[in-house]
Amino acid sequence: MRADLHTHSDASDGTEPPAGLVRRAAAAGLDAVALTDHDTVAGIGPAARALPPGLALVPGMELSCRMNGRSVHLLAYLFDPAHPGLAEQTRRIRDDRVRRARAMVARLAGLGVPVTWEQVTAIAGAGVVGRPHIARAMAESGAIGSPAEAFTAQWIGDGGRAYVARYALEPARAIWLVREAGGVTVLAHPRCRPRVPARQIARLAAAGLAGVEVFHPDHGEPERSALLALAADLGLVATGGSDDHGTLTGHRIGAETTGGDAFARLVSRATGTGIVRR
Repeated sequence: MRADLHTHSDASDGTEPPAGLVRRAAAAGLDAVALTDHDTVAGIGPAARALPPGLALVPGMELSCRMNGRSVHLLAYLFDPAHPGLAEQTRRIRDDRVRRARAMVARLAGLGVPVTWEQVTAIAGAGVVGRPHIARAMAESGAIGSPAEAFTAQWIGDGGRAYVARYALEPARAIWLVREAGGVTVLAHPRCRPRVPARQIARLAAAGLAGVEVFHPDHGEPERSALLALAADLGLVATGGSDDHGTLTGHRIGAETTGGDAFARLVSRATGTGIVRR
């Protein structure tokens, strides 16, 4: 079995609509795909309605968290999206994303970058606005050569000249909320910047974390080996996902996957909502 448990559509900062994403997942030969847009489940319905036969859809979301002043992301799966506590927190996060993005656009203008809020919202469309939308607007304006160049100290990278912090959940609280909603959580790409130390992963495991994303395009073999050993020690499920964002990441859906045993272990811990099948 091959399950890609980390993908994004244009409901957040991916470039492809949910329907197109599930079609590409089926074309890549996947058995299951999780749609994990940032802080929203808006794409789940459209993805489910367009689901090709033979492909299972795992409803999910990538939750924005902050630990010790640094950004951390949790992949949440199979939770009840109507859970009042979780729904309120994700609404608050989305609202603050707008405030933050407006502030970053203003800072960029002060630095001489000809980007407007209207340009950013046109790129984001109905999706949850994020830094990748600002980066794309910067590239379109000619201020930088490609969106990737925006994520530096020069521009909107963490701590950069135009960077603005935003509201995010403390990870232990996010884990608790997702569990209360019947879902399970996996720590996303812990060996990408910023790196999450093993001792902090252990604390999250004690708080109820279900898994850790081991197989990610930005994890090298040394990182994968260390994470596999850590997951075994802590009793965490080792998962994999492409973190596909459409054209922004080169349409890499299915590049990293989760095997059948790990998939079954993860799903067995959830009670909130079910996998969608046709």
